[in-house]
Amino acid sequence: MGTHSFKVEVGDQVFVGKSVEEVGAVRTVARDHLIIYIENAGEFRIEGPEVISAHDGKLVLDPEKLEPKLAEAIADAHARETD
Repeated sequence: MGTHSFKVEVGDQVFVGKSVEEVGAVRTVARDHLIIYIENAGEFRIEGPEVISAHDGKLVLDPEKLEPKLAEAIADAHARETD
């Protein structure tokens, strides 16, 4: 996963940017990718450049580097929470 080394574990919560709202959870940790689950949208593969940081059970993604399908799923998850 890129040149950075992050400690990520299955079950870590997924956040985007500086948001304090969890958008999903880590499902699979492999040597070169992660699988994250976004509520009501399913699983997505993360290759590495999208990750800003990983610490204290939190995986933080860069909103500028998300693939459109993942960004849309996250936006939909947030919209459902506010309805």
